[in-house]
Amino acid sequence: MSLVVFLQVFFGKISRPHHFALDKTQYKNLLVINEVLHQQQWMYDHREYKIENRIVSISQHHVRPIKRGKANASTEFGAKLSASLVDGYCFLDRLDWNNFNESVDLIEQIHSYKSRFRFYPSSVHADQIYRNRKNIKFCKEHGIRLSEPPLGRPPKDLSKRAASRKVARQDEIDRIPIEGKFGQAKRRFSLSRIMCKLAKTSETAIAVVFLVMNLEKWLKVLLLNFFARLTMPFLAY
Repeated sequence: MSLVVFLQVFFGKISRPHHFALDKTQYKNLLVINEVLHQQQWMYDHREYKIENRIVSISQHHVRPIKRGKANASTEFGAKLSASLVDGYCFLDRLDWNNFNESVDLIEQIHSYKSRFRFYPSSVHADQIYRNRKNIKFCKEHGIRLSEPPLGRPPKDLSKRAASRKVARQDEIDRIPIEGKFGQAKRRFSLSRIMCKLAKTSETAIAVVFLVMNLEKWLKVLLLNFFARLTMPFLAY
């Protein structure tokens, strides 16, 4: 039966035949279509172009449009991730299908670091969006250096300003590995091609990508140490 007939039966415009029945998937899709209709009707009535929890896919109703502001793709569709990198190992700290501000996760990520390694990090190299007053205050209270540049106006002293720029530049260089990890995950481990339909299976596939990346890193370190021990007697001789 066509989609038009489905909708007409759902809204009572056509009497439902006795043999008419929907399976589980069809019934779920029908509920999603009904919600899409309500969302579109609300935006039309209120002359709005956005709405909370907007549905953009009937088969994947958990996917939300996320405005990124990039030149090649201003809007992206998929899960948004928040991750941290420690000694080459990547930790998936948050996965959400709705858009969120990454800066609110920094304090929780630092607490997660302490729960894993039993101490706070000496420094945190984060993007400038993380440098809000709440995060700066938390890091200062726990003796953690948050990456430059600081908030407010630059110092008037030219030597201090140059030193601050130098530190900020080095902090940007130290942040390159975490950016590279996302590129590696997309190119080599198909993070940009998650083909699962359900939210749970998609989240599992994303988590497996980070697991495999960490296993590869661990294997490289293991093999490096193994071959280093093999060649050590020859080097000593």
